[in-house]
Amino acid sequence: MDATKGSPNPAAAWLRRTEALSGPAYRRIAQALENAVAEGELQPGDQIPAQREVARRLGIDFTTVTRAYALARERGLIEGTAGRGTFIRLRTEEGEAGLVDLSMNLPPPPAGLNLAALLRETTGAILARTDPATLMAYHSGAGSLAQRAAGAAWLAPNLGEVDPARVVVASGAQTALSAMLDHLTRPGDVILAEAFAYPGLLATAARRGLTVIGCPLDDQGLEPEGLARLIAEHRPRLICCTPTFQNPTAATMSLARREAVVAVARAAGVTIIEDDAYGLLPASPLPALASLWPEGVFHVATTAKTLSPGLRVAYVVAPPGRAEGFATALHAIAQMPPPLMAAVATSWIREGVAGRVLAGVREEAIARRALADELLPGAVGGPESLHVWLPDARADWAATAHGLALVGAETFRAPGVTGEGLRISLGAAGKRPTLARGLRALANLYG
Repeated sequence: MDATKGSPNPAAAWLRRTEALSGPAYRRIAQALENAVAEGELQPGDQIPAQREVARRLGIDFTTVTRAYALARERGLIEGTAGRGTFIRLRTEEGEAGLVDLSMNLPPPPAGLNLAALLRETTGAILARTDPATLMAYHSGAGSLAQRAAGAAWLAPNLGEVDPARVVVASGAQTALSAMLDHLTRPGDVILAEAFAYPGLLATAARRGLTVIGCPLDDQGLEPEGLARLIAEHRPRLICCTPTFQNPTAATMSLARREAVVAVARAAGVTIIEDDAYGLLPASPLPALASLWPEGVFHVATTAKTLSPGLRVAYVVAPPGRAEGFATALHAIAQMPPPLMAAVATSWIREGVAGRVLAGVREEAIARRALADELLPGAVGGPESLHVWLPDARADWAATAHGLALVGAETFRAPGVTGEGLRISLGAAGKRPTLARGLRALANLYG
């Protein structure tokens, strides 16, 4: 990449840092940005170049820059405002009267548990009974039989009994989704996504040359009538959706809606990718789409939203007979799931620790959702949801000036989709009083 194209621009000088880094271009850009912030070259409030300008200066594809900026946003480095541009985000320590992060969609600290202590205890036990050399070696790309069986057991509340041979262990949901698109599509294919959809899906689909069509949503998620119409018009290869606490609208499909969506897809012979990041959070989980149509649904469930974002493990349940083909596609992207993290997840599931952590996350999520209901009554979302949706609101500079980090609809819109809204994440604030302060400020702005 050549960062010297174009006239000198101090706001773009940090791009030269990409030349000294290795790895994929999008990661080099995000890392260069992070290094420039850490070393003080870029300060909170500094505006950085638009994505097309970065693409021009570096001589790379626009979608690569989009992916880089999305990664930088996930790391809490930048924030964007429609019509104003992208800026370095103010980052403050918990408890300071500064920025309240309502943008990062993380599970809250589990009530009554010390995750750090649990992790130390578990990793100590694993290292005591396992030759460390085995954790540093290559492993099966699909995960060991014990890991796959643990995944099947973990997903049983909303999938029922699953043959572990159908389970593939991945290093996070984003990796799994990318591998699914590689496995199930070709460049130029059409996929149907929710009108407001997970940005990681939109970015990886664009990267692979896929055409994304946004499907209408209502208060239960995908509209079956709109879905059927778009299938007839576009003959898509895939349908991608999140049936529980949809990201970002927090809508949840009822059982009747799930059955209707599956009926439409099955009648047309269109495979579904079910991104069930939040499916285990409800105390009484609804059946997953994959339990209603095992032959036609690829189900992916990450531990990042139910246990901890640092536990980079996701479980994919493939249709019968299709796990090994998917595992081959996954292997081309990620050689294997991280052995130590996969071992921790397996241990936690088998010993009941994962269930305790999930219960603690659910308890804290319910308390935070009740707080949002009190302070921000216009927001929508289920009682255990990690985020709520504020319809028709827009993220603007005033929110940042009031110490709020927000994510607006522009981050989630499928191509050609219009409409506004704010996703309010309830888990990133370390303590409830910090969250309450942010919600009160938000209510003052948008109430």
